[in-house]
Amino acid sequence: MAISAKLVKELREKTGAGMMDCKKVLTETDGDIEKAIDLLREKGVAKAAKKADRVAAEGLAQIKVEGNKAVIVEVNSETDFVAKNEQFITLIDTVAANLLANNPASVDEALEQKLNGTEKTVSEFINEAIAKIGEKISLRRFTVLEKGDNEAFGAYLHMGGRIAVLTQAEGNDENVAKDVAMHIAAVNPRYLSREQVSEEEVAHEREVLKQQALNEGKPENIVEKMVEGRLNKFFQEICLVEQPFVKDPDMKVKKYLADKGSAIKGFVRYEVGEGLEKRADNFAEEVQAQMKK
Repeated sequence: MAISAKLVKELREKTGAGMMDCKKVLTETDGDIEKAIDLLREKGVAKAAKKADRVAAEGLAQIKVEGNKAVIVEVNSETDFVAKNEQFITLIDTVAANLLANNPASVDEALEQKLNGTEKTVSEFINEAIAKIGEKISLRRFTVLEKGDNEAFGAYLHMGGRIAVLTQAEGNDENVAKDVAMHIAAVNPRYLSREQVSEEEVAHEREVLKQQALNEGKPENIVEKMVEGRLNKFFQEICLVEQPFVKDPDMKVKKYLADKGSAIKGFVRYEVGEGLEKRADNFAEEVQAQMKK
């Protein structure tokens, strides 16, 4: 099949591999980008499989804590300019408070609930803001957490709400919970611990690492030991408690928590726009279209 320049560009952005290497493996895999990533890694060309989609949409994430309940929420806008607008900031604060008070099960349910103290729904409230601000605004996602009396929430907003992290920790030390939230914002672990990684993902990674070692010309009798060593590094990259702690890289997060008599029960990390694709306007074409009117 013909391999498009767009597909080659996407693979380059995900792996950091060269253009010709990307084109070659895409041809070999009939344009299957996930198989191409694995093939590049097996060849030792790709440094890592960067599978996260580009962050594109604008907006803000917010966290609100009241007693033993907390909510983390993301509301999207079309432009960064609107996301900095006081009216937009008030909107997300209002929506967060409503979510915390009513604990809906889904975004659809949240939108249909009455706004506290009014007869209008959350959806109607957002639509009124759209009419005033002049661009699309949408409630994208939220998570409500509840903790016990002997637990603490850690809330951290980075870059004014471009990244938001909410942690739930054993013990009553909010500083520990917030320190770990800051670490999560910076390092972006996918899992809490290696026990949360599925057997299928581990088996897949093990096979990729095995082929990578064999392609490097390593003897089969030492390949297994190499694979296990690299697999441990893989867990360190994706699992929170296995990672070097950002405030003290000489210790892992699990050691920091143990020293503080704490443990993380769970976390939520939102990065505004992750997985959403922003509309790519061609400025020259837009100007030409305006001139023809």
